[in-house]
Amino acid sequence: MAGSARRGVSAQSAWGRIGFATNSHDIFNVHRESPNNNWETEFDFTPDNYERAAELISRYPINYKQSACIPLLDLAQKQNNGWLSLAAMNRVAKVLEMPEIRVYEVATFYTMFNRSPIGKLHVMVCGTTPCMLCGARGIYQALKEHLGVDYGQTTKDGWFTLGEMECMGSCVNAPMIAVADYRNGAEGFTYTYYEDLTPASVVAIVDELKAGKQPKVGSQHRRFAEAAGQVQDEQWVVKGSTPVPSLRFEANGGKVPGPYCRTLDDVPEPATDTKGAPKGAPPSAHAPKGEGGQKGAQKG
Repeated sequence: MAGSARRGVSAQSAWGRIGFATNSHDIFNVHRESPNNNWETEFDFTPDNYERAAELISRYPINYKQSACIPLLDLAQKQNNGWLSLAAMNRVAKVLEMPEIRVYEVATFYTMFNRSPIGKLHVMVCGTTPCMLCGARGIYQALKEHLGVDYGQTTKDGWFTLGEMECMGSCVNAPMIAVADYRNGAEGFTYTYYEDLTPASVVAIVDELKAGKQPKVGSQHRRFAEAAGQVQDEQWVVKGSTPVPSLRFEANGGKVPGPYCRTLDDVPEPATDTKGAPKGAPPSAHAPKGEGGQKGAQKG
């Protein structure tokens, strides 16, 4: 029993070191009392946000106002500098006239809701397969070294929290990051994609953001999602210089490179036995003339 408990603690410690969107107790859905997050702290929507909340609630049938739980949690998070305190979740429950535990269930299910304080800018690296194949590990490593924090941690100056996200839908421009900007509350909140990144370009982006500048949004190397090149070996490779993954079919004569399991366009030939008849067919039906077929006819 003691050994199992130790293994459980070790596993939790390992998860805590890895982190996800913010920190380990977000993963394990545990509320821990702190000076800025306890039953005594207060949260209330601003007058402007009460108007926004009313508009959000109006989108749903009057007897289903609890359907606005996710939008109101999102509004509370934006007002509360990027995270949901216990008081913020309780306020949402009160506005929607629903049990507090139901709000907690929603807030702890979605990783986009942060339940501990984060930085002014939440930098989220996509770690799903397409981005990983195109260099997401290099993007993560560059941010880790430049900011001095790992996933789930916030820089000492309070500017950046580094996080990992699942696919954000920009696979064609992999690798990419998303930056949630909480500096200006719900009124000025932005959620911006930066794509076709290299380790050097992602460092330049966070430096520009901290300096109050607006880096180029979207792809850092092209206007649209055309196959004009790709990040390869942590460098931007222009189409025509060397074959890159998305363009290798052109270097292969317009064919997608193999291996192939089989060709589905051709009708397969029936298997035959040693005498030339298809396997499983009645011998008399395919026997050579003068043998099984004629003899069968004469007997009939």
